[in-house]
Amino acid sequence: MNIAEWLHGLGLERYSQAFQDAEVTPEVLPELTENDLRELGLPLGPRKTVLKAIHALAPGSRPIPVEVRASAGQPKLPLPSEADRRQLTVMFVDLVGSTALASGRDPEELRDLMQAYHNTVAGEITRFEGHVAKLLGDGVLAYFGWPRAHEDEAERAVRAGLRISKAVAALTEPAGAALAARVGIATGLVVVGELIGEGEARERSVIGETPNLAARLQGLAEPGGVVVADSTRRLIGEAFIYQDLGTVPLKGFPGPVQAWLVLGEGVAESRFDAQHGMSTTALIGRDQELALLLDRWEQAKGREGQIVLLGGEPGIGKSHLVRALRDRLAGVPHTCLSHFCSPFHINSALYPIVGLLERAARIRREDPSEEQLDKLEALLTLATDDIRGSAPVLADLLAIPTGERYSPLELSPHQKKERTFQALLEQIKGLAAKRPVLAIYEDVHWADPTTLELIDRAVDEVQRHSILMIVTFRPEFVPRWTAHGHVAALFLSRLGRRQGTAVVDRITGGKLLPHEVLEQILAKTDGVPLFVEELTKTVLESGLLKDRGSYYELVGPLPPLAIPTTLQDSLMARLDRLAPVKEVAQIAACIGREFGYNLLKAVTPLSEDALQRAIDELLEAELIFRRGVPPDVGYTFKHALVQDIAHESLLKSKRQQIHTRIAAALEEHFPARAEMEPETIALHLAEAGLAAKAVGYWLQAGRNAAGRSANLEAITHLSRGLEALKAYPEGLERDRQELALQTAIGGPLIAIHGYTSPQLGTAFSRAHALCYELDDVDALFATLSGKYIFHFVRGDYRAMQSLVAEARLAAERTGDMALELGAHRLAALTAMHAGDFLTARSEFETILSRYDPVAHRPAPVHYVHDPKASALPYLAVVLWVLGYPDQALRTSRAAFEYAAELNQTNLTAHVAVYGGAGPAELTGDVAAVRAHADAIIDLADQHSLNYWRLSGLILRGWAMAQEGDAEKGLALMRQGLNDRAGLGASWYQVRYLCMLASAYLQLGDGEKGLAALTEAKDLAARNDEHMWEAEVACVEGELRRIRGAPVGEVEAYLQTALNVARRQSAKSLELRAAMSLARLWRDEGRLIEARDLLASAYRWFTEGFETPDLLAAKALTAELAEL
Repeated sequence: MNIAEWLHGLGLERYSQAFQDAEVTPEVLPELTENDLRELGLPLGPRKTVLKAIHALAPGSRPIPVEVRASAGQPKLPLPSEADRRQLTVMFVDLVGSTALASGRDPEELRDLMQAYHNTVAGEITRFEGHVAKLLGDGVLAYFGWPRAHEDEAERAVRAGLRISKAVAALTEPAGAALAARVGIATGLVVVGELIGEGEARERSVIGETPNLAARLQGLAEPGGVVVADSTRRLIGEAFIYQDLGTVPLKGFPGPVQAWLVLGEGVAESRFDAQHGMSTTALIGRDQELALLLDRWEQAKGREGQIVLLGGEPGIGKSHLVRALRDRLAGVPHTCLSHFCSPFHINSALYPIVGLLERAARIRREDPSEEQLDKLEALLTLATDDIRGSAPVLADLLAIPTGERYSPLELSPHQKKERTFQALLEQIKGLAAKRPVLAIYEDVHWADPTTLELIDRAVDEVQRHSILMIVTFRPEFVPRWTAHGHVAALFLSRLGRRQGTAVVDRITGGKLLPHEVLEQILAKTDGVPLFVEELTKTVLESGLLKDRGSYYELVGPLPPLAIPTTLQDSLMARLDRLAPVKEVAQIAACIGREFGYNLLKAVTPLSEDALQRAIDELLEAELIFRRGVPPDVGYTFKHALVQDIAHESLLKSKRQQIHTRIAAALEEHFPARAEMEPETIALHLAEAGLAAKAVGYWLQAGRNAAGRSANLEAITHLSRGLEALKAYPEGLERDRQELALQTAIGGPLIAIHGYTSPQLGTAFSRAHALCYELDDVDALFATLSGKYIFHFVRGDYRAMQSLVAEARLAAERTGDMALELGAHRLAALTAMHAGDFLTARSEFETILSRYDPVAHRPAPVHYVHDPKASALPYLAVVLWVLGYPDQALRTSRAAFEYAAELNQTNLTAHVAVYGGAGPAELTGDVAAVRAHADAIIDLADQHSLNYWRLSGLILRGWAMAQEGDAEKGLALMRQGLNDRAGLGASWYQVRYLCMLASAYLQLGDGEKGLAALTEAKDLAARNDEHMWEAEVACVEGELRRIRGAPVGEVEAYLQTALNVARRQSAKSLELRAAMSLARLWRDEGRLIEARDLLASAYRWFTEGFETPDLLAAKALTAELAEL
């Protein structure tokens, strides 16, 4: 046994020289007492560590129970009374060749050997605050992350595994052969802590595949090896060096498993580097903070030393900001001294300084002592030529024997510390005399007391030297240096929404995420950069999204986003630190991110005093914040992800019990909230496993949301209601509930996805069938209308005709006036589609004459089916076509007045597109079209009305082209048309294509204009649509004329336009065709025919004389009269 190596294994290598000077041998080591160790210069903490380790070496010693094997200064942790769900890192250790060891050996001798082995393994596990769960003969099972979690459990487990391998190798059997262990480590979700068995066999179990995986991985290791699962490897980053073992088949696992052999500690300087690598990513949202650091650097360069205390919660970006400063100074002459405190070395005196010196001098423990000393001396000469005073004391700090080169240090512990401080401070001042120094102390909340004492001294010293010292820490650490004038405190706040979105964009490489995914990421991460990064990565790896090149698309419904595995330990640690009141936090988490005191009191079993004490403790720990004042006081979890981990850590059975109590409390004690927020009760019932009982609440929640034009929320609530129906017993009541849900979801689906989404067709088809099964006349009005609109917008003329006939028969059979008005509406729309404008006008006017707002206005969720709301905007278009421009504009205004009365966003958008922009475009009012288009797009953006947004883009593009910005305008039109076609929308698409073709006509681009018309004609033929047949023929004639087609060919198209318009009584379209034909005949010298044709068309009009068409007709008439 090598004493120096043994001390190194304990993290006490700096005392090796003291043991060597005292000639302590392995034989006398077990006889050392606490007084002996005090004489050797060991402080209290290291003395206790050595004594425990000596006890573990004793052959007859028994394993110390894990409950009392706590780290120095750590209190004994009681085991939780109930099991919970959590991420756990599991270690399995196996003694190599144990069967051979037992063969022919005296049982008592074997007992002593196994006890020494168990004590050694258990000692290393508890050093890193793991939990020894079970001793299995030659095996040891350990948990890292229970009963109390730390943010770095996977790293703790691997460090413990490496030390176990080395410590077991230092044990020998009586014959002198060294022992060896294999270690397997895996991380995953488990249920842990449940008591199983009886009597002496009673133990805490862990359920899940993780323990089995750790045991199987142990079998892959060579003697002395540590093998980890990929789940563990992903959590510890580059903190260690690995050998890829590839994917290997393991017994009991369905497929090959990726495994890694841990070779040793990595070369990363800091925890930040280990997790993020050395690549630099853009710093987002910290411009002001970086500017402050740079300003302090400039002051420090002028021998006005500065200190910046950089505080903030975990993941807020302290290390990233420091890295950004180092990057900015990369080309500036300076010396950077980085000190990294460690949670594993809180009681290791001057650990950050030891690490800095070893890195800077490139000292390796395997180097010979003389070479280590040479490297140290070379480092020290960078600051001063006289190293005689500093070299021996710093060599002692690094446990480097000095041999004959320096006299032995005859110093008391206090004197040695003072000399060490003096040497270290002289070093930094010597470096600063040559060029500015950036001294960084990271994570001083983990600093040992001696390091903090050194910083105390440094704070006073730096202000007269070219030194910028940056000290980073978490909120639980209270810095004691703020009173100094050269000290600035900087606490990093959370990122704003825009900055959080920028972090997401950085992770996705600029590819856009679906809106609802981005919103959930931002809501759950609360502006903490690390949370944003890790949750975004988790989403990208989840399979929820499909990469579409420049954006990601959801492949199904969006579930609640899972907590990233990289954050689970850290979040669980926050909760475990409050073990006595953890249950209150879990119950509160079941209520929600925000929870009221009165509701919490109603569902918790605690007395009011005990509950208040628990809340005070949660407030003091800043797990929650208080809002409001009694009796309406409420609370909010500081982080959404902390709420998630508290909720998810509950066993499902316990979680369901709590949600059941919450739902019952809301129904019984908070009826007003239950009425206003039915989705809250529905959610708790669903979480409680009472899906069938939740259906009615989901329905009411969907209706409420639709009434507020919160269409995305409405779809979510109603979809969850339909999903919950699967748990509902078959029967009439179930069918009634489904009918209500299917009809209610139609309007929101139209608003968000347009009239052509497959989900809409499915909803209305199912509702349609249920209406007849239940003989529900009231619902038939909405379902027939919805099913018709689905086919109408898709251009399915035969389905439209069939549904009109069905609606008329249903109205006659029932005598229901609302259903009769609905039938008139469907008939009017079908007539428009067919180009039968007189019938369409008659049907629309019948609706308006018979409509009674009290009797016939549907519930808000069905406003999209309101006969009057549909009649007015479309009648405005029909009136213009029939030759009544002024009446069309008056009807347009009436449509807007009625839409304002109903105040429903989808209906407002509908009226703006067809009743506002439609007549404005037909009457040539470009400014009005642009105003309507802008309003449509704004409304769509506010309420996620994508279908209407596309119409707004087309209209805006047309207006831009008319205003002179043809290139951008036409591109916008083309984009909107293509996207609209992609939705399967046919209604009004022919009109929009005519507008595009006319814009190309104005530009003189006949080829592109004809291409647009070809698309329009194909679409009209496919759908048997004739509404714009005359317009298509007229524009085509004009386009062919500018392309130099023969006169006869042009005349044929224009004559067709004229004939179709006359057959349809479409007087405005007839006037346009007559003007085009009159211009052609004028140019061909056929003046009389031109005059007669145009005069006949123009004389018919009795209104609209100030519109562009009639003004143009009047001017052409006058021109022809003079020829």
